[in-house]
Amino acid sequence: MTEMAKSGSESGWICNRCKVPVEVQTVRLQYIKTIFAVHLPACPKCGMILIDEELATGKMAEAEQTLEDK
Repeated sequence: MTEMAKSGSESGWICNRCKVPVEVQTVRLQYIKTIFAVHLPACPKCGMILIDEELATGKMAEAEQTLEDK
């Protein structure tokens, strides 16, 4: 799995595998049968997406709970 490392780039992250700065891209995330288009930092070469801890434990956890409650 590609690791992301902090750098001095605009987004603050570089892909450890490709050694290039990540760029904010529109990516598709899927949960159960629902697909979401969101803007997240991703490596322009290998496509690995960076989901920071705040997003994973905050907004994504809330969305997961909302979908499961339906």
